[in-house]
Amino acid sequence: MIIDRLVTYFALALTISLSVTRPRILNGHRLDPAIAATCSVVLLLLAGVVRPADVISTALELWRPMVTIVSIMVSAAVAHRLGVLRQLGAMLFADPSAPAGRVFLRVFVLTAVTSTVLNNDAAVLLLTPLVLSLVKERFPGEDRLATAFAFAVFTAVGVAPFVISNPMNMIVAAYANLDFNHYAAWMLPITVIGWLIAFPILRRLFARDLNRAPAAAAMVNTGKIDVTQKIMLGLLVGAIGAYPLIAIVDSSLIWVVAAIGAIAALLLAWSRAGHNPVTLLRQGVAWNVLIFLGAVFVLAIGLRNVGVVDALARVYADGNVLRIGTTAALGSAVLNNHPMAIINMMALETTSTSGLRQILAALIGGDLGPRLLPIGSLAGLLWMEACRREGVEIRVVQFIKVGVAVTVPTLLASLLILQLR
Repeated sequence: MIIDRLVTYFALALTISLSVTRPRILNGHRLDPAIAATCSVVLLLLAGVVRPADVISTALELWRPMVTIVSIMVSAAVAHRLGVLRQLGAMLFADPSAPAGRVFLRVFVLTAVTSTVLNNDAAVLLLTPLVLSLVKERFPGEDRLATAFAFAVFTAVGVAPFVISNPMNMIVAAYANLDFNHYAAWMLPITVIGWLIAFPILRRLFARDLNRAPAAAAMVNTGKIDVTQKIMLGLLVGAIGAYPLIAIVDSSLIWVVAAIGAIAALLLAWSRAGHNPVTLLRQGVAWNVLIFLGAVFVLAIGLRNVGVVDALARVYADGNVLRIGTTAALGSAVLNNHPMAIINMMALETTSTSGLRQILAALIGGDLGPRLLPIGSLAGLLWMEACRREGVEIRVVQFIKVGVAVTVPTLLASLLILQLR
């Protein structure tokens, strides 16, 4: 048993360390986190900590949320290829008389809406380079201002208001049989209040840079949204409207609506803009993220098999919402939110005091905790890499400073609201 624990802890540490450092391998390419997680799964299989049956059960458990995630990624990719997000972003920056603080708010709102409709990973990965390029065009040479806007994108991704708004929440919801509408009724108000708390703090942190922003340069390509882009926006709105309706019948059928929306988006991109659907599927879906999610789920089973889940269950035994939420947040910040979310669900599953509040507390902690440390989420690591490619260097100390200032009050308020409902 001791050897099994050592192997499992080593596999977890290997996954986290390689995912964070991403060392260069063949031809200068950086190691993908999916490869690191897959290697850890192979190690656990060879050591006998997990069995092939565990991998099969994981596949059976995850196929519906995985189809939903793929479908949302496809819709996001089509929206990106058709220039929907680019056009919306350009419209936010178009007015040269608008002060930087007002544009900052617009970017925060755009990211919040995008992360709600598509998901948090799509919002961060698509909007970060877009917003930074627009900031450089509107405020050339203002690197500190670019940093502020980068944080506006990352921080606006808070508690997932719908289960579809975060891939990990989608998997947990399927695992815990959470109804789409019931989840939204509880989490949407918490999310909105979280945004209302987070934005003023973020605005205060970057007040000096925003208030001292120079006059804006003239923007190009700020025309109106064309017909194809309007149709794509209509598809996204229609899908969001259909989710709660289909959930009334059966929440497990959400993947059907997402898949239909993705197929419609592919046909739109093909017929109206000539984009090859196969190419969109190959390039627009982050297959490595899906592999990472599946591998981490198996890794969590390994942690359960060596007693980690039982130990966490003892911490959660009294059902205290504040304790569960803060533990989930800290665990997500240190271990990464993906394995922590699954371990949380397994631990809560074994406690007699576990209910909807406790599950949602763990999800809130898992959604907000990654803003405390870069290692906390794959989206955070990819965000820092996207910033680096755009010439904006985010220091770890700065990440922690902003993360703690924004996350701690948002987390405490969210958990308090959850407790009082």
